[in-house]
Amino acid sequence: MLALEVPGGYDRILLHSCCAPCSGAIIECMLQNGLRPTVFFSNSNIFPRDEYELRRQEIVRYAAEFGLEVVDDDYGHGDWLQCVRGLEREPERGARCLECFRFRLIRAARYAAENGYQVLTTTLASSRWKDLDQVNEAGQWACDQTGGAVLWWDQNWRKGGLQPRRSEIIREQNFYNQNFCGCEFSR
Repeated sequence: MLALEVPGGYDRILLHSCCAPCSGAIIECMLQNGLRPTVFFSNSNIFPRDEYELRRQEIVRYAAEFGLEVVDDDYGHGDWLQCVRGLEREPERGARCLECFRFRLIRAARYAAENGYQVLTTTLASSRWKDLDQVNEAGQWACDQTGGAVLWWDQNWRKGGLQPRRSEIIREQNFYNQNFCGCEFSR
């Protein structure tokens, strides 16, 4: 088991979740470490809406097995499109991805600050398809916007055996496992 060290030793953790496949091993690891995160589903990048709903339902189903609360952020695809305007042709891991992470993580950080969560982390840091430096830059920026009310937890969720466990949980849970990040520009 990966031993986790939460920034500040806090226990009110908001876990931004991009999808159930990326969340499974992280949630399991947190629970094994005595942590009970609240899952924050904020993914206005996902298109079409049916794809968004499918991914949302999968994380809700998985979290329910552990009695974890899931907060469903507003789906604001039009706002997200405005955020990435001019970056549509950027490659995966390019400037569009950084802006996308900022869009989603500032919403998570604001929710955390408004609801007494001390720490924010994200399942985006588990995907080998994402640039970990971009994820952490966006997360730190988002938490900085809270004036220090929320700490960014820059845990590398790819290490400590979590990557192979992720694959096992996907099979065990028969998760819908998408083959693109969710935005129409990544297809």
